[in-house]
Amino acid sequence: MADSGAVAGRLWNEWVPGSVRRLVAGCLPGGEADARRLAVWLAASHDCGKATPAFACQVDGLAGRMREVGLEMPDRKQFGDDRRIAPHGLAGQLLLTEWLEERHGWSARASGQFAIVAGGHHGVPPGFQQLHDLDTRPELIRTPGPSESLWRATQFELIDACAAAADVNDRLPAWRDVKLSQPAQVALTAVVIVSDWIASSTELFPYTSTGDRLEPAWRGLDLPRPWRPAEPQDTAAELFAARFDLPPGAEIRPVQGQAIRLAREMPTPGLLIIEAAMGEGKTEAALGAAEILAARTGAGGCLIALPTRATSDAMLPRLLSWLDHLPGDERHSVFLAHAKAALNDEWAGLLQAGKRTIAAVEPDGEQEVPRPRQRGRAAPTGLQAHQWLRGRKKGLLASFAVGTIDQVLFAGLKSRHLALRHLALAGQVVIIDEVHAYDAYMNEYLERVLHWLAAYRVPVVLLSATLPDDRRRALVEAYADAEVETVDGYPLLTAAAPGERPITARPAAAAGRATDIAVEPLDDDLTTLVDRLDAELVDGGCALVVRNTVDRVLEAAERLRDRFGPANVTVTHSRFLAADRARNDTDLRERFGRDGNRPTGRHIVVASQVVEQSLDIDFDLLVTDLAPVDLMLQRMGRLHRHPRTRPPRLQAPRCLVTGVEWNAEPPRPVQGSRSVYRGAYPLLRALAVLQPHLDGKPLSLPTHISPLVQAAYGAAPVGPSGWAEAMDESFAVYQEVLVDKRQRADAFRLGPVRKPGRPIVGWIDAGVGDADDSPKGRAQVRDGEESLEVLVVQRRTDGRLATVPWLDKGRGGLELPEHCPPPPRAAAAVAASALTLPWQFTKPWVIDRALDELEQCHVPGWQVKECPWLAGELILVLDEDCQTRLSGFQLRYSRDDGLLVTSIEADDARRG
Repeated sequence: MADSGAVAGRLWNEWVPGSVRRLVAGCLPGGEADARRLAVWLAASHDCGKATPAFACQVDGLAGRMREVGLEMPDRKQFGDDRRIAPHGLAGQLLLTEWLEERHGWSARASGQFAIVAGGHHGVPPGFQQLHDLDTRPELIRTPGPSESLWRATQFELIDACAAAADVNDRLPAWRDVKLSQPAQVALTAVVIVSDWIASSTELFPYTSTGDRLEPAWRGLDLPRPWRPAEPQDTAAELFAARFDLPPGAEIRPVQGQAIRLAREMPTPGLLIIEAAMGEGKTEAALGAAEILAARTGAGGCLIALPTRATSDAMLPRLLSWLDHLPGDERHSVFLAHAKAALNDEWAGLLQAGKRTIAAVEPDGEQEVPRPRQRGRAAPTGLQAHQWLRGRKKGLLASFAVGTIDQVLFAGLKSRHLALRHLALAGQVVIIDEVHAYDAYMNEYLERVLHWLAAYRVPVVLLSATLPDDRRRALVEAYADAEVETVDGYPLLTAAAPGERPITARPAAAAGRATDIAVEPLDDDLTTLVDRLDAELVDGGCALVVRNTVDRVLEAAERLRDRFGPANVTVTHSRFLAADRARNDTDLRERFGRDGNRPTGRHIVVASQVVEQSLDIDFDLLVTDLAPVDLMLQRMGRLHRHPRTRPPRLQAPRCLVTGVEWNAEPPRPVQGSRSVYRGAYPLLRALAVLQPHLDGKPLSLPTHISPLVQAAYGAAPVGPSGWAEAMDESFAVYQEVLVDKRQRADAFRLGPVRKPGRPIVGWIDAGVGDADDSPKGRAQVRDGEESLEVLVVQRRTDGRLATVPWLDKGRGGLELPEHCPPPPRAAAAVAASALTLPWQFTKPWVIDRALDELEQCHVPGWQVKECPWLAGELILVLDEDCQTRLSGFQLRYSRDDGLLVTSIEADDARRG
């Protein structure tokens, strides 16, 4: 208990960001000094509930010594399961409440908001039913009879000692009328959890040590301090030149200059929404604004959230480069937050640099997962993947993090140790990219998280190229509880903070950035597609074909290869092994990025939606399935993105729209697209607003982005009058889908912030348990059917297991022993072979059968704690030809095409 209090004091002084300290200090009459004393006292006293019969009876020898001095108690067997009614956190909450009421005259309401910290220090604040149940069983707290008064005296003596150590006795009268905000209660709970975990490490605090225990432990832990930037005084142009290596005299984009101005001039730092076209430098604008907002608020770091693992991986080197250019020489902790992070070479280099001998695991059973050694670049100077700040519960406590949007949405999910995630976000500037890309289900979580972030006074920067007006209003309302007026114009910046009128700014579009795109309908016929591309690429060039389903991707790729040759057609989609998908993304950037080594001659990339966001790639021609209009515009942003010499026929950018039965009235999107986008309504609205451009009017980027998005997502009728009936019918279906999404999202969604002084009792009742970046965890905050993730291996003809051959650089694959854990390199390769099975296996009538079949491949030697990458995972075993059968389907995997799934009946018929 003394160690926990000492650690809390040092954490408060040297690790807790200034913004979090101010949040708690603002609730207390003595400000910062009171806040530190309170944190130390709560950390020191959090385990006082262990001084109860229900806890002390667990070890006979120690319980016997307590009985010898008069602290009578039944033994563990006599208590039986009743002990569960009095977990020591809940017992500690009850004791602190009694102590404050009896010794210091506090009311039950006043004491509850402080004592709840002890109750929640194992990750779940107690609910009202738990409090009631313990209140009816006082013998679990003190043994009735002669020893009851001695139990009470002993318990109060412990709490007295904690109060004296934290020097709070003279402050308790002043705190009696305090109303702690719920965010302050959560933040204090999280600080106590971290203090407890550190103090419980026997490597840092050996049982045998005497004297000063804190200093050697703190040196051994060696936590980096939070980021503490000074507000830059440079002009916007000077700031961007210094942080992003702009050439001398280079002009910044108007939207970047405006973002810096608003970050400096917002009366209260709050929400900043940046809407600008693809390629306008929104990410750099957000980082520049984040530095200013952090300096103004005391934020200790920055979190960047993106839609996918691939976009997160692509953002990490950009973040590291920016950090390398920040002034000062302090170390900063960094974290890549998604399930496959250790497969990223940049992150692997940081992991290797951050290896330490101090393990310092938390006592709740979560052990640090040993990471296989990987090759990667050395960490930039002063950046560190700190050994202790890793793992699914602690990683976001690093000062700087990049991860998937799930990492933010989890803050709105009732889950164990939610307080730690809130502490992480409360101390950072939060940047969310592609904020338009999330559906109604995810937006329910996002809006609740924004509500809590505003209560924590966290600066938030949202980025989008295609944000509908109603989404902008909803985001501002969620954060600032304020209405924002409808504003015409693009680019557009919106600044908002609780209690203040939102500010909007309309910077000019960057000069020379306009692109006029010819948009044409194309029949949904593969022969038509192949012939048209053959004609358009007659002089060479690179075309991008985007299809809305993987099946359509593979069908098109097969026909295109027949005409253009396999070497001239590249396939990318979500149905690849994790390692292959990462390779695909890297390959796209290296060949089709700004300075890419583009193929000579003609080349076609056939892709699913994986290419439409946060990938800086550039093509001469685009063919795309019809999609909601914002996604269509994102895809068009891959056309003529960078200046370069192009073939004569492709000098002007063109977008050919397919995936539509054009002869129907209204035109009918294909079934696959209707399934992906939950009905025809958003597709028909997109078709309606794009109709003038399909009829020959050029579509200008960025000029037409905002008008098209606002028209498509607005309430006004669009399209020919003959479409009205189909529009109305599809809208009714669409509304049912939205209502269903919102209702389902509410099941495990965190409640709103309650009024100050109300304890967070029952804060995460009826929650989901642990939330992590696994398929099951992500399914809680993303809408979709239950999915199956498997690790793919191969069974050779000699019966031995191995990785797929190409993961071993063409040497035939890494052998995988079954009687023991594979070597670290092989285990990492198997982990990199993760694959999410497609929709055929998510149907209720198939998924259980698929699970039963997959569980037949049980490798006992991998089910040990020394094999954390593989233990408990589902294994899909392919034969020597990379094929297998599963639940009535034939599966084939290739490095070039990914996973192909056909029904066994259809496959047998084709072969026959």
